[in-house]
Amino acid sequence: MKTLDGSERLGQLGLEYLGEISVFGALSPAAIEFLMTRGRVLQLDAGEALYESGDRADQFYVVLEGALSFYQAHDGQLAHVRDLEVGEEMGFCAMIALHDRVGRPVAARPSQVLEVSSDLFYALHESLPTDFGLLLLNLARGMARTLREVSDQVAEQRLALGVDH
Repeated sequence: MKTLDGSERLGQLGLEYLGEISVFGALSPAAIEFLMTRGRVLQLDAGEALYESGDRADQFYVVLEGALSFYQAHDGQLAHVRDLEVGEEMGFCAMIALHDRVGRPVAARPSQVLEVSSDLFYALHESLPTDFGLLLLNLARGMARTLREVSDQVAEQRLALGVDH
């Protein structure tokens, strides 16, 4: 894993591109710049893990380029549970819930992510409270969509097993 210069990546990707990313939706250019220049931009090679199950969750990540596959730890094994594309986040739930990581995201192809630490998250709240509220709304919306997908999958499995009618 390699750390890239956030200011340089901001200039290369551009505010228009970053503003289209779902986690950054409706954020001001100042907020996007705040996150990109104060956060860490990480480059992952295909097959490289971002973090491991059991790691401390003091940050979350936003996919800027590429894609990651998330493997959930369960009963000593890893199961592929979802893919994360540009604009999606991973690790926010663990950071907010104050629990350790429960899985392992692996770059499906060369990828870049923005790391937003809990300190940076708080600094955004202090410096740009309206943008912080928008970011929190975007993150909550993403969690709600994921919860809906999981709920649909559980319902499909139960109906396929004939457990419910």
